Amino acid sequence: MRAMTQELHIIGGGMAGSEAAWQAASAGVPVVIHEMRPKVGTFAHQTGNLAEMVCSNSFRSDDDEQNAVGLLHWEMRQAGGLLMEMADLHQVPAGGALAVDRDAFSQGVTERLRAHPLVRVEEGEITALPQDGHWIIATGPLTSTALGQAIQAETGAERLAFFDAIAPIVYADSIDLSKAWFQSRYDKGETEEERTAYLNCPMDRDQYEAFIDALMAADKTEFHEGETAGYFDGCLPIEVMAERGRETLRHGPMKPVGLTNPHQPDVKAHAVVQLRRDNKLGTLFNIVGFQTKMKYGAQTEVFKTIPGLENASFARLGGIHRNTFINSPSLLDDQMRLRSRPNIRFAGQVTGVEGYVESAAMGLLAARLAVAEMQGRTLPPVPDTTATGALMTHITGGADAKTFQPMNVNFGLFPPVEGLRGGRRGRKDRYKAYTDRAKVDWLAWLAA
Repeated sequence: MRAMTQELHIIGGGMAGSEAAWQAASAGVPVVIHEMRPKVGTFAHQTGNLAEMVCSNSFRSDDDEQNAVGLLHWEMRQAGGLLMEMADLHQVPAGGALAVDRDAFSQGVTERLRAHPLVRVEEGEITALPQDGHWIIATGPLTSTALGQAIQAETGAERLAFFDAIAPIVYADSIDLSKAWFQSRYDKGETEEERTAYLNCPMDRDQYEAFIDALMAADKTEFHEGETAGYFDGCLPIEVMAERGRETLRHGPMKPVGLTNPHQPDVKAHAVVQLRRDNKLGTLFNIVGFQTKMKYGAQTEVFKTIPGLENASFARLGGIHRNTFINSPSLLDDQMRLRSRPNIRFAGQVTGVEGYVESAAMGLLAARLAVAEMQGRTLPPVPDTTATGALMTHITGGADAKTFQPMNVNFGLFPPVEGLRGGRRGRKDRYKAYTDRAKVDWLAWLAA
């Protein structure tokens, strides 16, 4: 590939690639996004749009005082993040979470980037590592086989892989509202719409036990030879959770706490299946935490045993795909560059951060670091007291390379604030101290 040092090339138009392109173009640097879709598809994607959401439609908590991912939202907004702007614009009710109409969100990101005079989108697969020029590889967990092999050949390390599963989506008008009801857990939310953002399907003990039995007996997707089921704990298929103990789901996505069934207010549910609105119209709901590797026929049979879903019609059934990420602590320097080829940076989920927002944040950071380098500037180190900096520190050396696995942002990645009480009772004050400190440090870094 010929040198194009005046342009920043980004491989992958997902969350990280889209945010990276926006940040670079906003700084006056011409950008080329290399996206293989729709010419080369993946198991999980359905369109050729940029920033397509393939799993949940949720960016998780928007609380920037008590939650690390909410803090990450805040930091990206302060940095002029395109994905947060589009998420706010296409928000759907989700209690205390930030969830979006996935199609409108993706379409909005695509239109903004394609309309930018400094952004060019080239469709087609990149199969080899570029020799020169400035590049960011943001291919996500579904990195193509050819490029994955090129990365493996360059790094000399085995690719690490885990399986990520997609939750099913149900048509709202097929849900029986004489059994299900609208309520966010603990009635969270500022508005009535937020407080009723979830649909709840209750189970008594016998129904729950029968559901677990059906789940365990259902036909599952077989793995290909040589693949192993190294799941990321934050996105476990429900049947894998059930295999870990019959009560696991009751203490996970099916926990019955914080909910009162208006159809039977005096009866405490043994377990509750929650569905979250998936689009602005409220015509689609995804089953929260129900990512699965059951075969399609088995899914419809098992999910229709859930009270309220007996006649459910599915817009999309669950699925499973292999996710790829590199051993970032051993391969990347503190500028997110590949040590053996410093003209290449990595960003997004392929670096071993987990989640839409985390991936986008690493795209934001990689672009800002690349732009500074292209313009002959050196940015000060990103403070590890910030959510963005804590994540970057984790993947570029903070984590143990021998046990490295995908990680969501969490306060465990932050340096402690001295003099604060530990344990659960001191948690609220501790988290507020983390976020207060982070906001000051992040604004100072942006200003620098």
